[in-house]
Amino acid sequence: MQIVTPDFKGKNPGHYSAGVISNGMLYVSGQLSLDPDTREPCTGDIRAHALLALNNVDRVLKAAGVTRNQVVLCRVYTPSSEYWGAINEVYADFFGEHKPARIVVSTTSLHFGCLVEIEAMAEMHS
Repeated sequence: MQIVTPDFKGKNPGHYSAGVISNGMLYVSGQLSLDPDTREPCTGDIRAHALLALNNVDRVLKAAGVTRNQVVLCRVYTPSSEYWGAINEVYADFFGEHKPARIVVSTTSLHFGCLVEIEAMAEMHS
């Protein structure tokens, strides 16, 4: 098992995205739409929340040497099903031609923004 943490650029080291590589897969979970450099919640609409959450995950992918094309599954949790259309638009722009499987879930336990979980093919590096 290997822990993957991207370089931290901000003043608040208490929050940053991280992932785990195990059995040839990178797992990145718990990526709330908080700016990892300021720890401030995103103040835009649901598209801005979804994009920031995906960008936080993307930092971990890059730190692991994994491209977006290696992502096989993306789960997005949102507080309401009314956001599904907007999230799917952001998702399509983010991944472009590569379309990994995705699941969009509504949950009342999420009070704002988006939570993103990614699974991607990866190799461990020493």
